Amino acid sequence: MSLPEPSPTSAALVTGASAGIGSAIAGELASRGHGLVLVARRKERLDELASELAAKHQIRAETISCDLGKAASRQRLPGRISELGLEVEVLVNNAGFATGGPFHEADPARELEQVRVLVEAVVALSSAFVPAMAERGRGAVLNVASTAGMQPLPYSAGYSAAKAYVLTFSEALHHELRGRGVTVTALAPGPVSTDFWELAGWEVNSGQSFENAVPRPAWITPEQAARAGVEGLESGRRVVVPGLPVRAAMLASRYVPHALKLPTVAWVMRPK
Repeated sequence: MSLPEPSPTSAALVTGASAGIGSAIAGELASRGHGLVLVARRKERLDELASELAAKHQIRAETISCDLGKAASRQRLPGRISELGLEVEVLVNNAGFATGGPFHEADPARELEQVRVLVEAVVALSSAFVPAMAERGRGAVLNVASTAGMQPLPYSAGYSAAKAYVLTFSEALHHELRGRGVTVTALAPGPVSTDFWELAGWEVNSGQSFENAVPRPAWITPEQAARAGVEGLESGRRVVVPGLPVRAAMLASRYVPHALKLPTVAWVMRPK
């Protein structure tokens, strides 16, 4: 098993745990007996989820409000967890959001914040907790990437590039840490039914929202994504793409050169 056995002093740290995939992953881990440290900016929602999961699964669930886009806030996390008497043996880097539209019209501050949350935070938290996992000879890291990171996405350039970093980083660490008792898995879902799309505000060429334009068979629930990710972590998989339609599409797209894909993707993603 690549997922460490839970203990009274171990915890799974889940970022972006207040809703969506993060909340569902927390539930999957709690159902397996893992204590939790739930991290997000929305403390009230975190506290509600922690109480719910602690009561349902008889586990310890702590919450920490943290803005992962700010280095100072991130740097305080390890100390705060240590003060709770806990060691992070499972790290779930899930927090994120997406920008969209033409890059030259984008808000530079928002684009940089996206890189800090999707890329810097993943590296910073991995640097904070993975060395101790390797030293102990046990640990697991689940990084939530996306199928958006499997090819460039015009009109979502920053998001697709950030998720490509997470995917590549995860695959490299998976290989590096083989034999050390630590597994790293990238969860790369396609469309997942959460409030992510409403917040992202993506529109496509037809004038529809991204959420309305994508055929329903391509969508999965947060619970399906979370289950696939945690089961992939348990079995030591390198990359998990949940959902047969999306997995088949990503496999087929590998054989299409970017020079052919990009015009089509750009046409679809270009806001009307």
